[in-house]
Amino acid sequence: MTAPVFVVEHFRSDGYRYVLDGPEGRHAVSVKRLQPGEEVVLTDGAGRYAVCEVIGVEGKDRLIVHMTSVSEEPEPAPRITVVQALPKGDRGEVAVETMTEVGVDAIVPWQAARCITQWKGERGLKALGKWRATAREAGKQSRRVRFPEVADAATTKQVAALLAKADFAAVLHSDFEHGSAPLATAELPTEGEIVLVVGPEGGVSRDELALFEEAGARAHVLGPTVLRTSTAGTAATALLLGRTGRWS
Repeated sequence: MTAPVFVVEHFRSDGYRYVLDGPEGRHAVSVKRLQPGEEVVLTDGAGRYAVCEVIGVEGKDRLIVHMTSVSEEPEPAPRITVVQALPKGDRGEVAVETMTEVGVDAIVPWQAARCITQWKGERGLKALGKWRATAREAGKQSRRVRFPEVADAATTKQVAALLAKADFAAVLHSDFEHGSAPLATAELPTEGEIVLVVGPEGGVSRDELALFEEAGARAHVLGPTVLRTSTAGTAATALLLGRTGRWS
């Protein structure tokens, strides 16, 4: 079992002694019930981390650890970004959670033409906050020290601009008559950025697909079956991580 991960904003230490307090300290002491001698990992969620040993507990929300050194995890290559169309209900959080667990690097919420869900005003900000909180918690749960970035919601034109800059751009498209290529046999880069578009339950519209193909993307399929929008990104990310060697 790997050591539990806790998020800190800054690596402040008194020599080699560090006090984890606040909500993270409370979770460590009152929920995890960590004891002296156990190992924990502190991270800023952006790649910097420290492996520490618990040396004491104060009250219900202060964990005292011995921090030996601070390290930094290298940037992954190639970087994988998933543009995720907005699903219905809580399926958006499910998609973010599972994509984070498998190892996606960035998630871009997309207000596609066929999305039933609409992110507008305060409701949109609240939904975005949930996606970001989900990515943070799933990052901790899966023992990551570099959490995925969850961007602001993007328009179709903004997605096209993102695809144009990618080293490899793919749109998961379930219209088998369109001539989509298998993602499993696509030629992938070893560096740079891969951008993958996952459409809504109703699929990517013809106009959207045309715009994305004009930007340099190509339509791809995962296999002979059609996955839900909340699971397609996770399955595709896992495939790409295996094929690029990041899971080797």
